[in-house]
Amino acid sequence: MTGIKVRSCGISVPDKVVTNDDLSARLDTSDAWISERTGIRERRVGGTTSGLATEAGRRALEAAGLSASDVSMVILATTTPDAMVPGTATTVQDALGVTGGAFDVNAACSGFVYGLVTGAGLIAAGAGPVLLIGADTLSRITDWDDRSMAVLVGDGAGAVVLEPVPGDGDLLSWNLNADGSLRHLLKCDHGGYLSMDGKEIFRKAVRVVVESAERALADAGLGAAEVDLLVPHQANLRIIQAACQRLGIPEERTAVVIDRYGNTSSASIPLALHDAIDHGRITPGSRLLLTGFGGGMTWASAVLRWGG
Repeated sequence: MTGIKVRSCGISVPDKVVTNDDLSARLDTSDAWISERTGIRERRVGGTTSGLATEAGRRALEAAGLSASDVSMVILATTTPDAMVPGTATTVQDALGVTGGAFDVNAACSGFVYGLVTGAGLIAAGAGPVLLIGADTLSRITDWDDRSMAVLVGDGAGAVVLEPVPGDGDLLSWNLNADGSLRHLLKCDHGGYLSMDGKEIFRKAVRVVVESAERALADAGLGAAEVDLLVPHQANLRIIQAACQRLGIPEERTAVVIDRYGNTSSASIPLALHDAIDHGRITPGSRLLLTGFGGGMTWASAVLRWGG
């Protein structure tokens, strides 16, 4: 059996910071209203999906001590590609100088975990190192006059290098799900803007995240008390807090960066992962629970034992 090791992590976010006060200057809202309901205080806005993804991928490769020629595959999780055709992963591949394959995965905010499982499967089938990137520029599909959506979104990218290792490797278990009948809850049609049924998304998201996380933990033979760090999709602080409560995982064992980045869709889990690594919250042997949900409706969880 060939497993995976998460060798490194890198991120890229735009330079432009948009605070809640910036938004309240043009919308009927306030810093207190936004932060109390979402946990968001600022977000990064700007750039392109391919540009942010390329920079995050380059930093992940540098951290791993690898060159582009070492990579056999680029997987880009995104719901905001640069264009309909070609896939944005090929643009990233060309910019980095990778000679292997490249493709996009669109599972909305669950995309990074979908990509993680896909990368593990490719490695099990014989692929070499895989560069997995989650990148989104939700600001491009947001109506900035819509208070309900404009306060939530941000842009960014995060990447990890997955390399083959003998045996089980870092990925202990996973759980992927979708329910297409719920697509109306969060969607963006061609040429349109993001729209969301916030109350129903909240109710559904907490339930499916908890169910998915519990199944992944059971498959890994672990209980919630054995999770060293929960790394959730950063959609809303209240959703994260509700999931923590139902899972029985204290908030102090949860990676939260939504206050600085907002909802960055496919990028949110790797952004939170990188922050936890950077602050020494993850060490060799740490047991991580990655979980998220998104439009589709999709949801996904994965349990990792950090190899370092």
